Amino acid sequence: MRADGNSLRWLIEKWFGFPSDGAYRLTRSSRVHSPVGRCVCFESTGAGVAIKIFFFRHDDGSWSVFPPASKKPTFAQN
Repeated sequence: MRADGNSLRWLIEKWFGFPSDGAYRLTRSSRVHSPVGRCVCFESTGAGVAIKIFFFRHDDGSWSVFPPASKKPTFAQN
């Protein structure tokens, strides 16, 4: 877990606060080998409002609501 403010827990608390009633669920994306990498879905219901947001893991270990940039093909030089 990263200590610089980009951990998944830190982002969830930043966006939603700490749900005191525990009415939330984290699930992994069903596409394990997705081109955008690892993805987690946060779901919460409270006060009659349902929220679902996806968080994406980046190569440096940080999490974001934006997917990582796609890798462009490069030429290998001998």
